[in-house]
Amino acid sequence: MKLAILGTRGIPANYGGFETFAEELSVRLAARGHDVSVYGRSNNIRYREKIFKGVKIAILPTIGTKHLDTVVHTLLSVCHALPRRFDCILVCNAANALFTIVPRLFGTPVALNVDGIERLRKKWGLAGRTYYHISEYLSTLIPNVVITDAAVIRDYYWKTYQKRSVMIAYGSSCDRSETTAALDQLGVRPRDYFLYVSRLEPENNAHLVVDAFERVETPKKLLIVGDAPYARAYIERLKSTRDPRIRFTGAIYGAGYRELQSHAYAYIQATEVGGTHPALIEAMGAKNCVIAKDTPEHHEVVGDCGLFFCDSRDLAQKIQLTLADEALAERLGLKAWERAKNCYSWDAITEAYEKLFQQLVNGSPL
Repeated sequence: MKLAILGTRGIPANYGGFETFAEELSVRLAARGHDVSVYGRSNNIRYREKIFKGVKIAILPTIGTKHLDTVVHTLLSVCHALPRRFDCILVCNAANALFTIVPRLFGTPVALNVDGIERLRKKWGLAGRTYYHISEYLSTLIPNVVITDAAVIRDYYWKTYQKRSVMIAYGSSCDRSETTAALDQLGVRPRDYFLYVSRLEPENNAHLVVDAFERVETPKKLLIVGDAPYARAYIERLKSTRDPRIRFTGAIYGAGYRELQSHAYAYIQATEVGGTHPALIEAMGAKNCVIAKDTPEHHEVVGDCGLFFCDSRDLAQKIQLTLADEALAERLGLKAWERAKNCYSWDAITEAYEKLFQQLVNGSPL
């Protein structure tokens, strides 16, 4: 099949979950013999080759502001895609629901991956929340199929809009890196740090993690990996901590990111908005003990293979528990790895998408 993935910042991934998803999925689809193109944004992708691991790269301009970046680029992308006559198009992000009408009008089937309930993010004001609320509704009307990445989000779309969706989660490679170049560069040793990975935006609760770790007595470090283009004031507030054990590394991708996941003592997931978070299942796939915020989405992913917390004081207690019982941390890490391998294999997820695209192309019932 001739396939396109658009609505993300592009690949190679250097931003967040949708970009990691686009890279992992597109590379695997290309390896299976499909002709795959991924659209990227000129203000984000610095990769200058036209092919990345068998995937065609299409870089288009955008307007790089918080409210216009995604929608402007997606509008340009769907128009650019029309004359290329793709068999099927995968659009990411519910904000792009309106633009799926363009390929549909010309007979190209479209799948829309809506991710989580984006309008709940604290970074959006009234206009942003209203737009996302309208986009949620449009996503139930315009694309051929809605894809949700968690049962919690699938149930939300059914209860709110009586819209059935296809649930396909994100994946994990379920392997570990033995190299330590990134650790050496950061001056940390294996098993000597707790790891937090996310965009540094308020609803992802890095401030809660910082506050909790300041309460914990341990020589281990806390590595906070991530960045955000529209949250400078929030990030500066995070970095104002006087705790020298807390390190802000910025965004790290590729081999360095896998090294950090592979050698952490435990992984902390503090997000409260979204479906299946890629960094969480990647941590599970790297045999990390997971300490996750107590949300339905995280319970769905982690099951009984990790620890859960409600607030910063509770998180501090859970961190202290893993420090006091290293055997518990190792047992939970092994259980998490087994769950990731059984439930979140990238190959199985690629197969699910491949089957869905084939059904759309053939006009088969979903």
